Amino acid sequence: MTPLGACILSCDGPRLRPDEAAFFQDAQPVGFILFARHIETPDQVRALCADLRAAVGRDCFITTDQEGGRVQRLRGPTWREWRPAWDHVLAAADPERAMYLRARLIADELTALGLDSVCAPVLDIARESTHPFLKNRCYGADAETVARLGRAVARGHLDGGVLPVMKHMPGHGRATQDTHFELPRVAADLGQLDATDFLPFRHLSDLPMGMTGHIVFEAFDDRAATVSPAMVQVIRQEIGFDGLLMTDDISMEALDGDLKHRARAAIAAGCDLVLHCNDTFEDRVAVADASGAVSDQAMARIHAVEAARRTPDEIDIPAIEAELASLLGGQVYV
Repeated sequence: MTPLGACILSCDGPRLRPDEAAFFQDAQPVGFILFARHIETPDQVRALCADLRAAVGRDCFITTDQEGGRVQRLRGPTWREWRPAWDHVLAAADPERAMYLRARLIADELTALGLDSVCAPVLDIARESTHPFLKNRCYGADAETVARLGRAVARGHLDGGVLPVMKHMPGHGRATQDTHFELPRVAADLGQLDATDFLPFRHLSDLPMGMTGHIVFEAFDDRAATVSPAMVQVIRQEIGFDGLLMTDDISMEALDGDLKHRARAAIAAGCDLVLHCNDTFEDRVAVADASGAVSDQAMARIHAVEAARRTPDEIDIPAIEAELASLLGGQVYV
């Protein structure tokens, strides 16, 4: 049996090409991620998910970003158009219940298409200085609120048969730059970080999957957390997360070097999987090659992820939408 590749990949467009299918059969990525370029119609997305799984010959997980606001791949009018999480929380009479219901509805849309994972909850703490690319994606401005609402989001997804990927470990809220283009640096000491940024992740350390952030914590290392052995050790030891750890997208320009260098550095640092979202077919081949095969520890965590899969519970969609509308004063969607 071909060993699994320590990566999560995507394809070029809404339909899988024969050369892509052949590559995935050989590379055996652990899973896939979909973006707006992959989304046209419900039937087309279902067919793409089926083709991706057929290419690797197994029921691998397929994830996406469906947070709401700017970061949602399923858009109206075919799918619900969600407000940013921060706006949703501020408008809700009961934010915890509202975030649970929101996640449960998102999970219902995802599973109907063949998707069984989502890159959420966002457990970063919003601050005055938090870069706008992240700030309104956050759930609150203090660790306890973020942890409580993050748990509600995770429960909503899990109850709906969707595996959550908490992000961005070990905390991205102090970043004042956009990691798509720059590498943020944080000067806070261990005491500050342990009492704030790390806390939501510690509270949710039982979740099956997590994602790193491309951010330097100067108290530990001069490298971004994604490629820092010291920061992965913090995630494993200080935070206590023993789930499947993937990188944020390694095509983001916060990281140095070419894609092969980034992939190798992330695996060497202790990340289980390399997430690669964009670029070309040739780049995906290079990332898969550089990522190598999953380690024995990563394989055990993949088995734990598979064991965490649930059959969605039965729900009354109109009743959930009515309850959510009552909590939000009538305006649920954009």
